[in-house]
Amino acid sequence: MSERAQVAVRAEGLVKHYGDVEAVRGVDLRVARGEVFGFLGPNGAGKSTTVRMLTTLLSITAGSAHVAGVDVAKDPDAARHKIGVALQEAGLDPRQTGRELLILQARLFGMNGQEAKERAEELLVLVELTDAADRRIKGYSGGMKRRLDLASALVHEPEVLFLDEPTTGLDPASRLTVWDEVQRINRHGTTVFLTTQYLEEADQLCDRLAIIDGGVIVREGTPQQLKNELMQRLELDTEPTLDDVFLDATGRSRSRGAGDVQEVTA
Repeated sequence: MSERAQVAVRAEGLVKHYGDVEAVRGVDLRVARGEVFGFLGPNGAGKSTTVRMLTTLLSITAGSAHVAGVDVAKDPDAARHKIGVALQEAGLDPRQTGRELLILQARLFGMNGQEAKERAEELLVLVELTDAADRRIKGYSGGMKRRLDLASALVHEPEVLFLDEPTTGLDPASRLTVWDEVQRINRHGTTVFLTTQYLEEADQLCDRLAIIDGGVIVREGTPQQLKNELMQRLELDTEPTLDDVFLDATGRSRSRGAGDVQEVTA
């Protein structure tokens, strides 16, 4: 397999300007197929802007981005058929049942009625919502809604799944359930591009990660590599946490989030 074929997400010199404001100032990224890749950064660092460019939701000022081998600027429609996107606020119709929502999504992607029903059933099994499949979504818990949103993003079997802070606002038990679902999806062969402000989440889930601040990448590597580098550079007696790596890279403060998961803040 060629080097290009092994890359799920590739960004080179990615830039985004809003008038005189440089939100993203030359981001280079490589995400290998099959990885869970974490993208960290405080509010205003350029994280969301970068992801919106990668997912065709925002135009690119300069540079290039390819997802699943498709140039997102030159052929956004083809790129959308290669990716799944689950945003922080799930766009679910509370009047539908879980099964109805997934069948509708499948039909929108061109499946016939039988194919749509079969795909919906596969996904309900994958995210363990079979027992709740015929209940209206308004009666789902927060964790169930997040799992259904993940299933919705997987209807067309995307090569790359973008998850925007998938566990924000969830209780500790629901957060762990979503972690399990992300790992399960990844084991089925889907590359996962995960944005999060929970550092322990990134440490648990991600094969590699990048930290963005001020519109540029300031750290990149596996969680263990980044902790080892900081430990050696500062000659620490004990291994630092990913929180310490983040603080060293950006100088931000930190506060305790729900469920004792460390969250980065501006």
